[in-house]
Amino acid sequence: MRSLILFRHGKSDWDTPFTSDHERQLANRGKQAAGCMGRLLRQIGQVPELAVSSSAVRARETLHIAANAGRWACPVRVEAALYESSPDDVLDWIRRLQDNPESLLLTGHEPTWSALAGQLIGGALLRVPTAAMLRIDCEIEQWSQIAPAAGELRWLMPPKTVCKLDPTSRGRPSAGHG
Repeated sequence: MRSLILFRHGKSDWDTPFTSDHERQLANRGKQAAGCMGRLLRQIGQVPELAVSSSAVRARETLHIAANAGRWACPVRVEAALYESSPDDVLDWIRRLQDNPESLLLTGHEPTWSALAGQLIGGALLRVPTAAMLRIDCEIEQWSQIAPAAGELRWLMPPKTVCKLDPTSRGRPSAGHG
């Protein structure tokens, strides 16, 4: 059994100057939501064995904040191939993963995360809000075996709900587009 957690980056800041989409930073709401989600994984005992982020600034910041807030002890890496990738590109990347952690968290972008999740669970239509996480369990022994329709959606948690339950969030969740 392998568990894949897809984590969409937090709300980005369109008002801060950036030279390219890749360099866009997180808004304060996105930072706060990332912290809530990181703490949530620790609280429910689902810190991944490996966490990998897209190379985009907002995705790297999201993962860094979540891992620090949740005090995750797992390795955290950045992977350029997860930026501007298609669902098939991500599946190919996962299949080539040299590590074989039981739980893998990927931090990335829309519309790829919604499309990938739908593909993995048999064609469902999902919408992954900013800073939301979802977990898909696959009855496989190695990540090289991951395939469309091989997974089962276990949960999808938007920060709008999670942050309301987090006493450290001061009630300001993020769930918009970004």
